[in-house]
Amino acid sequence: MPRSSAVRFSHFIPSLLLLLAGLAAAYVKDLNVFFTSLFNVLPTLVLLLGGSYCAVYRRQRELFLMVTVYIAYFLLDTQTDYYRDNGKVREDAAVVFHLVCLLLPLLFGLFAAWQERTHLFQDMVARFAVLLAFGSVALGLEQSYPQALLMWLSEIRWPALHGAWMSLIQMSYPVFLSAFLLLAWQYWRNPRPLHAAQLVGLLGVFWMLPKTFILPFTLNIMCSQVMLMIAAAVAHEAYQMAFRDELTGLPGRRALNERMQRLGRNYVLAMSDVDHFKKFNDTHGHDVGDQVLRLVASKLSKISGGGRAYRYGGEEFALVFAGKTLEECMPHLEVIRESIASYNIQLRNQENRPQDDQQGRQRRGGSGASSVSVTVSIGVAERVEQRTPEDVLKSADQALYAAKGAGRNCVMAFGQNRRGAVRMDSAAG
Repeated sequence: MPRSSAVRFSHFIPSLLLLLAGLAAAYVKDLNVFFTSLFNVLPTLVLLLGGSYCAVYRRQRELFLMVTVYIAYFLLDTQTDYYRDNGKVREDAAVVFHLVCLLLPLLFGLFAAWQERTHLFQDMVARFAVLLAFGSVALGLEQSYPQALLMWLSEIRWPALHGAWMSLIQMSYPVFLSAFLLLAWQYWRNPRPLHAAQLVGLLGVFWMLPKTFILPFTLNIMCSQVMLMIAAAVAHEAYQMAFRDELTGLPGRRALNERMQRLGRNYVLAMSDVDHFKKFNDTHGHDVGDQVLRLVASKLSKISGGGRAYRYGGEEFALVFAGKTLEECMPHLEVIRESIASYNIQLRNQENRPQDDQQGRQRRGGSGASSVSVTVSIGVAERVEQRTPEDVLKSADQALYAAKGAGRNCVMAFGQNRRGAVRMDSAAG
């Protein structure tokens, strides 16, 4: 999965929008009957729909995250309902609230970082056992030693770290911080929409708890939003698996087919193929072959002139120029072809990989490592009257074969003869 700043930011967009929507709704005053009724049933509705969605796609980590948030909602909602109806809190409100403030971030961080690595049924049993163990111990202590437990929870253990602004028990702050750092590290190592949703969801929970008895329906709204973040992340990742190529990070064949249905009347399509890729793979191995495909994809993704690159399959890539003419696109295709041909790939021992980007640049600047280069052939076709996108793509594919027949490492338009191909003779193979 690509790790550019733009891609990383896109992981957070759905969750941040849901968080902002939840914050805005929580501060709305004088809600009418419709919204009051909606907020009362919204958490349960989200759990049923989102939980079923996660269960169908066997996303047990996400399912248990939602269940954990809902259990906290149920426990606190009982307290807030009593408070709204009677104007005072229940006798066990303090101990229940403090337990939730301690256990919710703990279990949220645990289930969020707990990846599925065993059989699905075994994983489900293990998660349920952990949830049951924490719940049973907490319930037993709350029922048997309520006052002693309350004193233990509310004790200020680090006076120097306690501030007047702290509205939660002191122990919950290091738990929240530890969970946040754990999830941030997890996202840094493996940027995914789910990991981004977990981080934003934890922030939403942290904001929600102090406002539980202060702002009406804060608990209902934010718990619903956090569960929606998790369900939306599952949908986001499902979309990426369907429409984005995992190796190169480019949009895949399905995304190309969808884009071709929305091209309008004027457009240019190009097909690109890595020259002698099978021979290169056999010589240097599939790991280096994958490195080459990622390099070519990275170069193609930066094409100028309004083009958009797609992974067509294997070593083939497609380029789409909407609203462009052939004459406008040819210079940009030639620039990207030359950029790929002039790039040297350093081959290093996999056991001696650089530890950071700076070390990698130093090694690339040295002479100790062997290097290879690859070239691409490009065929391009323009839409003409009474031609479908599929026909134009076939014409671009025919032009690609013509480019290979012309000596490779060149750009050839459909119907163009070999002499008219744009190529770099010294690098043609």
